[in-house]
Amino acid sequence: MPTAGNSLTVYSLNVPLPSAVTSLAADLAAELPLAEARGRGEHTLVAKRLGGGDHAAYARLEGRARDSLRGQPAFEAKVTGVEQFETAATGPSPVVYLAVESPGLLALHERLCERFDPVEGLEGEDYVPHVTVARGGDADAARRLVERAIEPRRWTVDALAFFDADRGQEVSRVSLPA
Repeated sequence: MPTAGNSLTVYSLNVPLPSAVTSLAADLAAELPLAEARGRGEHTLVAKRLGGGDHAAYARLEGRARDSLRGQPAFEAKVTGVEQFETAATGPSPVVYLAVESPGLLALHERLCERFDPVEGLEGEDYVPHVTVARGGDADAARRLVERAIEPRRWTVDALAFFDADRGQEVSRVSLPA
């Protein structure tokens, strides 16, 4: 339980993104000037939220996650288009995002949901793999961007990153196959 001056840190397991994906997201965000865009280096693809706590809690979460990842092979992922959540589960709407297709990521997410409670409305059956481009702003501009076709971006996911959401930074990595 957090105390005064001691906040609860939220951790997740993320898929590191290639520069082709982060550059595309940043370029598209420039077309949504009234929205809250992610800056370069701030784009994420969450595989699974792990929970929260202090440094000791993080060490336990990472250990459990690493155990869950044993035998996890590398897998393919592909950005296939621009989509939106018209009404976000949390925060400003709409949320314009890059849609990600990856049977391997979906299988990994399902596996991790067996070890870590899914966040209601965001994970489990509600999980939509995506890279947020921008939140809020002009709904008409978002709709126009969603109508645009993009060239798919493919990559091999050969590592996963433990991520500290409060600090917006990677804590550690695990190589795949694990």
